[in-house]
Amino acid sequence: MAIRFGYTISKPRAIDLDRNNLRKSDEILREMPELQTCIGCGGCTAVCTAGNLTEFNFRRVHTLVRRGEYQGAYEEMNKCMLCGKCRLVCPRGINTRGVVLLIKRKLGTSDDDLFSRLSAFRSWPVRP
Repeated sequence: MAIRFGYTISKPRAIDLDRNNLRKSDEILREMPELQTCIGCGGCTAVCTAGNLTEFNFRRVHTLVRRGEYQGAYEEMNKCMLCGKCRLVCPRGINTRGVVLLIKRKLGTSDDDLFSRLSAFRSWPVRP
């Protein structure tokens, strides 16, 4: 009979970079090489306005994208308010607003999605 202590040991979470698709991550790093200087200090997350109002965590999403784990990253980046506080506190001077926009552009569904959203405005009445 096993003794139960009221907790369990979680399974280790191994990151298999060989199986993850790093193509988009490599494209992002090619367009914004300054991302490689990120030291993961968390300053961006600490001052984030969206992070105070929602579960948005820029550092977590950035890390997942660098690992090639894109699931949910686009939706998370849509929570960003692009206020720029994170850029002001970054000790490496990374253009975090640019990173958000770049990740959204690279991970977005397609331009067709954008055009379909814009076409909704065409149905609005126009003032004479």
